[in-house]
Amino acid sequence: MQEIKDDVGVRKSSMKKVAIVILVIGLFALFKILHLDQYLTLSYIKASQGKFALLYAEHTVFVVAVYTVVYILVTSLSLPGAAVLTIAGGAIFGLWIGTLIVSFASTIGATIACSVSRFLLRDWVQSRFTDKISRINHEIEKEGAFYLFTLRLIPIFPFWIINLVIGVTKISLFTFYWISQVGMLPGTMVYINAGKELAKIESLSGMLSPSLIFSFVLLGLFPITVKKIIALYRSRTGKTTKIGLSSKYKK
Repeated sequence: MQEIKDDVGVRKSSMKKVAIVILVIGLFALFKILHLDQYLTLSYIKASQGKFALLYAEHTVFVVAVYTVVYILVTSLSLPGAAVLTIAGGAIFGLWIGTLIVSFASTIGATIACSVSRFLLRDWVQSRFTDKISRINHEIEKEGAFYLFTLRLIPIFPFWIINLVIGVTKISLFTFYWISQVGMLPGTMVYINAGKELAKIESLSGMLSPSLIFSFVLLGLFPITVKKIIALYRSRTGKTTKIGLSSKYKK
C-alpha cells in the first residue's frame, strides 16, 4: 500500500515538473516570438520616458501594478532586461518609491526563480554533482546568511545565476528571501538613482565604473571579514560562543 502511495507521489511530482518546464519554455518562446525584448532596451526606455511619466501621472496604481508584475516575470524567468527595468523604475517613480517597488519585485521574482530551480533541478544536481554542490552547501552551512549576503552585495555575480545556484542548495527560501531583500538593496538604489538621470546614460556598462565595482566588492567582503576577525578573536580568547546570523535549512 505504501509503495503504491509513493509511486503516485512520484508520478504527481513528475507531472508538476513537466508542467512547469512546459510553462517556462512557452513563456520564453512567447517572449522571443513577440520580440518583447525590444521593450527592455535602454534606447526604448529613453525614447518612451515622457510617455511613461504622463501615464504614471494619470494612472498611478495601474502603472505600478503592471510594472511590478512585469518585473517579477522578468526576474523569475531570468530574462534579460532587469537592469533596464530598474533604471526605468528610477526614471518613472523616483528614488524612494522606485527603490521600494523594485526591491520587493526583484526579491519576489528571485525567490520564485530559486524555488523553481529547487523543485526542478536540486535532486538531479545533488546526485550528479555531489562533490561540487557539497562545497557550496558546506559554505552556506558554515557561513550561514553571510555567504548569500556577500554574493548579493557583489555585482560581478549575475543575480539570475545566484538565484538558480542557491536553489539547488539547502538554504531555506525564507532565508533566501530576506537576505536577498537586504543584500540587493545597495545595487538597486544605484540603478534607481541612475534612472533619475536617464537622458545622460549611454550604456549599462558605462554606469558601473571600475571604482564603483571595487567599492561593491569591498562592501560584499565586509560581513565575511568581520565575522572571521571576531571568530579568530573568540578562538584566541577561549570564547566559543557562536556568532553571526542564524538561518534554517531544509532538505
